[in-house]
Amino acid sequence: MNIYTIYAELAQGVKPNEFVERITEYFATLPTLQNFRITRMKLGFRSKNLGEWRIDMEFKTMQDLDDAMNHVLYKKDTMNTHIGFSKLVDANSLDHFLYRDYPDEI
Repeated sequence: MNIYTIYAELAQGVKPNEFVERITEYFATLPTLQNFRITRMKLGFRSKNLGEWRIDMEFKTMQDLDDAMNHVLYKKDTMNTHIGFSKLVDANSLDHFLYRDYPDEI
């Protein structure tokens, strides 16, 4: 499994429940997304300066991840949902990571 992870802070004035609702709507438009998880720092406990929110998106293959990105780029409704989501987070706080299960099948 390939796990695309994002850490972010919410944009000023964004309510947590609104953020979760909007991102859930966005994920519903991604046909190759296997699973997702949205988590929030607890009591501010962290060892690095990472965003309070963590979003994990699971894709079976790298091709599935690429297909999801292409889907966002070429489908107007999906792009509008993505733009709407992007306005909910502080762009300066974004950190992106790509993980994989290990050992994985090659």
